[in-house]
Amino acid sequence: MSAKVDTEVLIGGKVYTLSGYESEEYLQKVANYINNKTSEYGKADGFKRLPVDTQNVLIQLNIADDYFKAKKQIEVLEEDIQAKDKELLALKHELIASQMKLDSNEKSIRSLQEELNESNKKMIRMEAKIDK
Repeated sequence: MSAKVDTEVLIGGKVYTLSGYESEEYLQKVANYINNKTSEYGKADGFKRLPVDTQNVLIQLNIADDYFKAKKQIEVLEEDIQAKDKELLALKHELIASQMKLDSNEKSIRSLQEELNESNKKMIRMEAKIDK
């Protein structure tokens, strides 16, 4: 487990000390995300006129919405990975079956080639007997 990290971040113009097992860069990234969301909403005139507690709730709702959308996207991607894994497994089985069939066919060809060679030898011997 990583060591616990304490780092100061600036959120909404105030300095906070965050503690966690993530890197300082990660904690700064989280703080930056929150600041960007606050700034994004702060540009809207209607948002500025709302009470601060309502502003905070709207920002929290927006962050939660981002979280659930990202979580859903992860689920979709995981389902896609599972489907591709199943497809890959089926293709591997098909490849193995094709390889086995190829091996069998090659063995049959060798056997038939040997039979043909033997038949040719018999035919040559018989032609030799007839010519005598």
